[in-house]
Amino acid sequence: MMRWQRHLQSILSHVGRREAQIESASSNLSSARKISSYLLGEFPYQPRTLPCTTIPRPLHQYFQQLGITSSRKLLADSSSDITPISSPLIPISAPNSGKTETQAVVSKPSKVQAVLKGIKQSPKKVNLVAALVRGMRVEDALLQLQVTVKRAVKTVHQVIHSARANATHNHGLDPDRLLVAEAFVGKGFFKKRVSYHSKGRSGIKVRPECRLTVVVREMTPEEEAEIARLRVSNFRKLSKRESRLVPHKLIETTPIWNRKSKASKTSVME
Repeated sequence: MMRWQRHLQSILSHVGRREAQIESASSNLSSARKISSYLLGEFPYQPRTLPCTTIPRPLHQYFQQLGITSSRKLLADSSSDITPISSPLIPISAPNSGKTETQAVVSKPSKVQAVLKGIKQSPKKVNLVAALVRGMRVEDALLQLQVTVKRAVKTVHQVIHSARANATHNHGLDPDRLLVAEAFVGKGFFKKRVSYHSKGRSGIKVRPECRLTVVVREMTPEEEAEIARLRVSNFRKLSKRESRLVPHKLIETTPIWNRKSKASKTSVME
């Protein structure tokens, strides 16, 4: 038994002894009080019997015998005529459907994002790859990153894949209709280190870091109709935005030198 429980038990026993003394002192006036209570239409006074303090019992039994309780009966006995009281914590179910009010329809968000912090690379270099796939469909952006030769491609591919997983598994968006709405790079910690030079000299070199945020959303019906129209019209020169929506050919980032000479050599060999 804890310290406060022993203290509370001693207080209760002291109150019981005090009440017993008052009862013995007022035994001469008990008959008059009973008569007055009957005349007023009230019930006679009946003192509560306190439990014996010598027998060790759990504390909740003392409270039960004193009439003190922290819980109330929400449902009455079936034998009694009292109507049962329903708990306010139980949700009210509809009469025709078995679904409760807790099963509410969760609205889908319009945009879902994924953020990667602590990228150990310059923000300008990461932004070159992020600007390449900005505005593309997610499938086309991942395909474009597979043929791009840059060190930041692995980072951008990871963040786009994470954003698509968040939109698909956490929010229930359609993975085939996702679009890279935003892809921007923010500045991180620029760590300064010592750069050792010749002749006992030294300088300061900077180790930049950045963070990448990719926001995806579902395409609207207007954009889907525009993509379908652009796929049909192959003989018109597309704008920059239209070419990002429908990349007919992948953009090669590695230059191929001496294309004409290579082509002439292959023709001569044939």
